[in-house]
Amino acid sequence: MSERTLETLGKRFGPSYRWLVTITAIIGTLSTILASTIVNVALPDVMGAFGIGQDHAQLLSTGFLAAVTGTMLLNAWFTESFGYRATYAGAVVIFLTGSVVSGFAPNEGLLILGRILQGASAGMMQPLGTQIIFQVFPPEKRGSAMGIAAVGIVLAPALGPTLGGVMVDNYGWRSVFFLSVPPALIGVALAMVFMPDRAEDGPRRRFDAPGFALLLVALLALFTGLSSGQREGWGSNRVLVELGLAGLAAALFLGWEMRTPAPLMNPRVFANRGFAAAFAVALVYGASIFGTTYLIPLFVQTIQGYTATRAGLVLMPAGLIMVVVFPIAGRLADRIPVWQPVVAGLLLFALSCWLLRGVDTDTPFWTMALWIMVGRIGLGLTMPSMNAGALRALPPRFLGQGAGGINFARQFGGALGVNLLSVVLEQHTELHAQSLTPTQNPGNSGTQEFLRLTQGLLAQDGVPETERLAGAYNFLSRTLQAQSSMLAFRDSFLWVSIACALAVLPALATRRRAKPA
Repeated sequence: MSERTLETLGKRFGPSYRWLVTITAIIGTLSTILASTIVNVALPDVMGAFGIGQDHAQLLSTGFLAAVTGTMLLNAWFTESFGYRATYAGAVVIFLTGSVVSGFAPNEGLLILGRILQGASAGMMQPLGTQIIFQVFPPEKRGSAMGIAAVGIVLAPALGPTLGGVMVDNYGWRSVFFLSVPPALIGVALAMVFMPDRAEDGPRRRFDAPGFALLLVALLALFTGLSSGQREGWGSNRVLVELGLAGLAAALFLGWEMRTPAPLMNPRVFANRGFAAAFAVALVYGASIFGTTYLIPLFVQTIQGYTATRAGLVLMPAGLIMVVVFPIAGRLADRIPVWQPVVAGLLLFALSCWLLRGVDTDTPFWTMALWIMVGRIGLGLTMPSMNAGALRALPPRFLGQGAGGINFARQFGGALGVNLLSVVLEQHTELHAQSLTPTQNPGNSGTQEFLRLTQGLLAQDGVPETERLAGAYNFLSRTLQAQSSMLAFRDSFLWVSIACALAVLPALATRRRAKPA
């Protein structure tokens, strides 16, 4: 039996121990969450540095989120087998390795590998806070502790893009990968003091290696197939093989999890209607919040010409408003039927994205920030009630599986959402370019006036007459590309709005009360 149990550490440090160990867990979680959002404002600079397109750049986000998804289900096994302290320290070592690899990466391949390592550590780290709170706080104080933890966790994505923008503008894009290193080091130092070891010395629970391997194959094949589809065409043999392999591995994973005595995620939880509905909502929730956090900085930098700092600032008010909304939403989840704030939140986010579909090059900063705030208020209302509704619907023996399943759904939805929105953005940019180009002909008076004015401006700049027409056509081509891209961003926001509106249907299914265990 280890001498560093929760009980012995509690006696050594007194009543303050519960807060000390909780803060230790939160610091580690903050580091990994900060890393998940801080890179979005650096994407245009990364694309320019390595000469890659948006289809490759999005792998920096989806690679991270896919790794989080894959390792999140391992957290329970790691903490049971090795204890909180070893799990925490191991996750931080992986995170620091990923940060160094990303920061010094000479090409996009190593950069993506570093992001995957960061995501793997985040998946191991993020559930620790909730587990610790349920271990050290009595039931009547868990709500307050979770509220404080949630405020801290929400601050990371609120401040991440802004801090990332400042770092990119002043120190270059590589600096963003080192911003999370100091808090991670502080966290591991505190963990050595306050985190408990494994409570028991008995045999470890068997690790579901076949299930984990099948899950990894399914995730890697799916996201590789979605990425390949943009480059090689959706009907190519490679894409069909990759997506087919993803479907086969997913089916085998579900079949294996039904039979194994120690599953990573028990498929039987989906037999409960309330949980299955909450799982579907969590998928859309993850896709919406991570997808728009990916799209918005990219839009304001590539279309509106914002600096990285300004791109981060446009997201900050929305993040800060969630700090206020989360505690209120937590109280509402205890006082009114959970489906009501979930439905209200989804509709608010659908409205936000419907407004964002009207963005253009002249949309003012505060108009954009206000539209984003509306959506974040909605997501702030949704999350606590979604989690509460999912777990209340389950009998006690499935609570651990349910908690892991909802987190898995949110992260998988985020990775899938970023990937799919990247596909929509790429395809719709091409579609709009194909529809706009034929309209630019000699019979179009607007086009002729544009070419005349552009040649006049080139003449003022001293461009030789023989080169002015070619220069005017080149500028017209770039203008059409920018217009096509702007219209594609609008379409992407519209798809998110439709998805949130459709998610109201499964949210309404949570009105049914869970049967007693």
